[in-house]
Amino acid sequence: MDLNLTSFASKKEDNQKKIEKVLILGAGPAGLSAALYAARAELNPLVLIGSDLGGQASLTYTIENYPGFPEGVGGPELGELFKKQAEHFGARFEYELATEVDFSRRPFVVKTYSGEIQAESVIITTGASPNHLNIPGEKELTGRGVSYCATCDGWFFKEKKLLVIGGGDSALEEAIFLTRFASSVTIVHRRDELRAGAILQRRAKENPKINFIWDTVPEEILGKDGVEEVRLRNVKTGEGSTFAADGVFIFVGHTPNTQIFKGQVDMDSKGYIQTDLTMTTNVPGVFAAGEVMDSHYRQVVTSAGMGAAAAIQAGRYLEEHSLEKLALEE
Repeated sequence: MDLNLTSFASKKEDNQKKIEKVLILGAGPAGLSAALYAARAELNPLVLIGSDLGGQASLTYTIENYPGFPEGVGGPELGELFKKQAEHFGARFEYELATEVDFSRRPFVVKTYSGEIQAESVIITTGASPNHLNIPGEKELTGRGVSYCATCDGWFFKEKKLLVIGGGDSALEEAIFLTRFASSVTIVHRRDELRAGAILQRRAKENPKINFIWDTVPEEILGKDGVEEVRLRNVKTGEGSTFAADGVFIFVGHTPNTQIFKGQVDMDSKGYIQTDLTMTTNVPGVFAAGEVMDSHYRQVVTSAGMGAAAAIQAGRYLEEHSLEKLALEE
């Protein structure tokens, strides 16, 4: 092994805390699915929930594209169902947040606000956070007209007037998707030309439901029980205006929650953890799944599948590389 293996026997002699077989960081769809599969493999996983059970999915009022729920299911409810099912098979959950990790040796060390946890394997499922505009009204109206996922929430805006904020591939892809439901979609972009690929630009500009407002940024989202209008400002002239809308979809990028893993596992230029097809990172025994390594699909169902794959792979890894087995071979 490339890692400096710490003697399993000496750890026992030191009466240190129990070494977890599988430690899962994060409790979105990927983490909860990993917990279920690891628990069914009798690996007794420990899940650090972090700040939000269910991850980004918990922000969605109703999820209608997750298999098995023909009438849809609330985001928070789906998270609770995931958790309950994993607990049924022996998964354990703690409302803890990882603050620091050391993957240079096994057992791996994960520090939290209340202590330190050692683990034979780690599955990273800390997800990614949508970038926010940080303007008045955005936070208050999230889930009530402000959204960061057209696939999740587009259906609720049938024959509605929508604004899409952004000018990259994601913004145009989501805007085109929203035209399936909305009466009109207006893309607001801070520049006078889009950053998206040429094909997407052509499709958007040829779509009769899509309009553009150039050189403009939103400054405030207004509404009492839902979005009613958005205050805009032209960045070149400084002129302000108000745009009536029923919803605002914000696509100004995502940031993977990987800050504490920098220097510990390989990442791409955007901070997404790099894995192979088995969800394995460059560090043996450390796996990643869901939006922490997936910048493309970002769906509940795909994240759940990746979490299952990571747990299966962790189990296979431990069959060959458990610390107890390695200690007996020494």
